[in-house]
Amino acid sequence: MTYLSLLVLLPMVAVFSKAFSGGPSAFWREVSQVQVRAALELTVVSSLIVVVVNALAGTAVAWLLVRDHRSVFARVIGPFVDLPFALPTVIAGIVLVSLYGPNSPLHADIAYTRTAVVVAMAFVTLPFAVRSVQPVLAALDQESEEAAASLGASPWATFRRVTLPSLAPAIITGAGLGFARALGEYGSLTIISGNLPLKTQVASVVIFGFVENDDLPAAAATSLVLFALALVALLIFSTIRRRFITAELP
Repeated sequence: MTYLSLLVLLPMVAVFSKAFSGGPSAFWREVSQVQVRAALELTVVSSLIVVVVNALAGTAVAWLLVRDHRSVFARVIGPFVDLPFALPTVIAGIVLVSLYGPNSPLHADIAYTRTAVVVAMAFVTLPFAVRSVQPVLAALDQESEEAAASLGASPWATFRRVTLPSLAPAIITGAGLGFARALGEYGSLTIISGNLPLKTQVASVVIFGFVENDDLPAAAATSLVLFALALVALLIFSTIRRRFITAELP
């Protein structure tokens, strides 16, 4: 508890204190600024899109790594799944600009757009989706799937009615962690988004701008909103996950 308090709880109390240093009216005035509201809206909407996309893509990648682990392709991509964790996010931004910027070798110039925000968030949060599902999928007993197949169920029906219910709690866990991580992404977005106010500027960049301008109350107020959003999201995802687990129990 001492370690948790020093590392997490006390810093959050300090942010809360700074955010309300001018009273509730000052707090509301800071977070209701047009620039802040636009940044928070873009951050939340982009994070929700990333949650859906990575839930699908992450489950597919985990399936490949577990069920087709002997293939050359699975062996090659396996170590790269954790690359977004290892790379500093600023370097991730440079990589994304090189691939999807004005001189894109794929001729897909999406830099400095809202699409770029979604792509950057998806890049840094994909490992949460994959690594949450992979161990659960590896531990599943395939006898139920084989029984369903022997009774004439199609591969899609077997996955949807037999496998997916067992994977749902893990998918939800990865989605919750990915959403919270996407809310606070900063490094890669400072490069590929262009930080255009009211267009491609996310909340974390707005907070950094407040800090640079020595406006700590505004930075703390916006940070507190992000913290509250992440906490509420994690609680919601955790509740949904527990309901899926309860539904699976006999």
